[in-house]
Amino acid sequence: MVRDNRTIRIATRGSELALWQSHFVESSLRAVDSAVATEIVVVKTIGDRVQDVPLAQIGDRGLFTKEVDDAVLEGRADLAVHSLKDVPTVIQEGLEIVAVAERADPRDVLLCRPDGPESLDALASGSRVGTSSLRRRAQLMARRTDLEIVDLRGNLNTRLRRLDEGDYDAIILAAAGVLRLGWSERVSEYLDPPGWLPAVGQGALALLARTNDEETRSLVSPLSHDATFHCTAAERAFLHALEGGCQVPIAALATLDGERLHLDGLVSDLDGGQVVRDQLSGRADTAVELGQELADRLIALGAKDILRQVRMIGNAYPTPAP
Repeated sequence: MVRDNRTIRIATRGSELALWQSHFVESSLRAVDSAVATEIVVVKTIGDRVQDVPLAQIGDRGLFTKEVDDAVLEGRADLAVHSLKDVPTVIQEGLEIVAVAERADPRDVLLCRPDGPESLDALASGSRVGTSSLRRRAQLMARRTDLEIVDLRGNLNTRLRRLDEGDYDAIILAAAGVLRLGWSERVSEYLDPPGWLPAVGQGALALLARTNDEETRSLVSPLSHDATFHCTAAERAFLHALEGGCQVPIAALATLDGERLHLDGLVSDLDGGQVVRDQLSGRADTAVELGQELADRLIALGAKDILRQVRMIGNAYPTPAP
């Protein structure tokens, strides 16, 4: 039970998807403790405020999380809810991930206009494909050098509207968000691994609280999903070892078969011309070590040099003021 009927204040971004995620956490908390009271605290992040600049030019760490986390650190909220793919591998001091909720579909999906083709391979040469992700851009260009890749910003509703209005011939999104908001009928193609890899942590939700808030931790920890925790721990260890952020062309996906964890990962340059990838398997209880080992393998194949070049290009752009 929650002591003294305390209200758990949940900090979140204000997009429809972010609010869906936070309401999901609310209902999950009430399933654990029917007496728990909750309150949603909406916070705007720099990624929300700056809509006219490609994400990679803003920065690659905490674009959609820092201000939400600050609300928890400053005591304006007790719990932060994030898409795990947006959470930096180094958490702000004073916070920690207290639960990783069960993962939804981790794949990317291709969405075309209703009268359009039904697959990436069927897109006509010169088609305009929208994405805000360097990871998706790199994999697209490695697969289809004849497509025009166009930056795509805004919430999911905005992105779908711009697709339907003809600004793009197709867009690529995370399956989890599309499915959570009930748009499964709009999916033209699921982009399957290992040929196409998602962002680290994609499809999972991270719940962060203050390190000294034992009450919130004890209430929230039952929401953590063991298989998701192990898989995303491997992916995040891989990303951390490569010193990568959310806006660099790094991709990984771990899956669990019993006690055996399988991890695929890749690093690419911006145009998909240099791609290094590998995979390995091991015990689930060595998830972090597996992620580090896979990173070491890709470093031996030149991953650090590729990422250094990517960052040099990114540093050529000025960072917008918050």
